[in-house]
Amino acid sequence: MSLETEEILRDLSQNAESVCRHYLPAGRREGSYWMVGDLQNNPGRSLFVRLTGPTSGAGASGKWTDSATGEHGDLLDIIRERTGITRFPDLLNEARVHLGRPQPILPDANSPRSRKSPSGTPAAAARLFAASLPLAGSLAEVYLRTRGVTQAVPSATLRFHPKCWHRDEGQTKPIPRPALIAAVTDGAGALQGVHRTWLAPDGQDKAAVDTPRRAMGHLLGNAVRIAPADHTLVLGEGIETMLSVREAAPSLPVWAALSSGHLGAVLLPEGLQRLFIAIDRDPAGHRAAERLTARATEAGIAVQVLEPRLGDFNDDLRVHGAEALRQHLAQQIDLKDLHRLTI
Repeated sequence: MSLETEEILRDLSQNAESVCRHYLPAGRREGSYWMVGDLQNNPGRSLFVRLTGPTSGAGASGKWTDSATGEHGDLLDIIRERTGITRFPDLLNEARVHLGRPQPILPDANSPRSRKSPSGTPAAAARLFAASLPLAGSLAEVYLRTRGVTQAVPSATLRFHPKCWHRDEGQTKPIPRPALIAAVTDGAGALQGVHRTWLAPDGQDKAAVDTPRRAMGHLLGNAVRIAPADHTLVLGEGIETMLSVREAAPSLPVWAALSSGHLGAVLLPEGLQRLFIAIDRDPAGHRAAERLTARATEAGIAVQVLEPRLGDFNDDLRVHGAEALRQHLAQQIDLKDLHRLTI
């Protein structure tokens, strides 16, 4: 275990009640424990989290046990379960955000070789986005058409790179492949990262590789802002999913968080009054929606969850078409925003 991981676990342990109130809000404190039904945040008293004690070892604060199942673990396990985050570095980022800890700063050597920003930083992401091309007439446009997306997308959000390097795990050399490039921006509009979807040579599908999607840069709290928010925002996971919502309702502001883990952590804009969460039909999507709902409600924002008929809204668009999707959304959308569904 790295020194920083030990420090984060210690800080989480010292703030165990804060972690429980945020990630297990259906529970309550009883003496030295936080009591809740289970890791899915159901009401009850089967799962108990110790709130006092040392920061490590036997009887440590932050250790939990589910008496119904015999499961046990630490606060990082709770955060993982409640956010759906699977990658350990992203899980540590989530814990840092909750604790208010700064992101780690890598040492910057003064040699000429180090002057170029390393791969994965916002600067490297900005270089890749700047080197990309407009969608019009590209394989990325072909790909989006195969997914049922016909509405034009601002070039400041989505672009195309004909030779974006890709390397699957185990490969020794990267291979240049065509890719759809999406800008991940913060609340001020500054580019903080990019998301890459590698494409088949004819653009008809994603590339036939183990990992056809990857993101780089600072993602947590940020999003692919397909259309700017005003008093209303529709927020979901995938780019194609949110482009599908926009296909049915072009005047709705839509953002893509890129994953269920990041969906629960997107920083909501000032002045937002109504938030629609476009979920995917899976447990991780529901958990992320619960967490985002709690945050938005606490900020005084009205929340409505939008559910697809099938697995996600892109499935709905491709199977049923834009008009049927528009009618399905109309059954769930707030009356104040129904006019946005009229083309």
